[in-house]
Amino acid sequence: MKRFLLLACILAVPAVAQAQLYKWVDKDGRVTYSDQPSPAQQSKQLNVSPGPGTPQKSALELDKDREKVRQAEKDKSKVSDEAAKKAQADQENCNRAKAALATVTAGGRIATYDAKGEPTFLTDEQIEAERVKAQKTVDEACKSP
Repeated sequence: MKRFLLLACILAVPAVAQAQLYKWVDKDGRVTYSDQPSPAQQSKQLNVSPGPGTPQKSALELDKDREKVRQAEKDKSKVSDEAAKKAQADQENCNRAKAALATVTAGGRIATYDAKGEPTFLTDEQIEAERVKAQKTVDEACKSP
């Protein structure tokens, strides 16, 4: 009984693969394709079957196609990872620039170190110049794309 059922299924597969396709144009001029003929319009029967003229890909070609897809996905993943790293670096630069601006605008005495390593305190004009520079850096580092 199982053999008979298996044989019936195997014989039914080519019938499904040889399915008929119907084409017709409706009253609005739209072309319609269906597996059932149109009840209202005259249908043209199209025979569509994957016959011997249809090129079949070998297993090697299928493997090459799959490898191309995998490589494309890997490249896409690499690009998105690089974009995420760049966004993180940009955020860190923005945070550093904001911290520098906060230091300059907080008030108090600010010192720099000369070549000998000795502190030199900035004047009010120098502090204001540093604040303007720090604000420009924040504007550049924290701009939205």
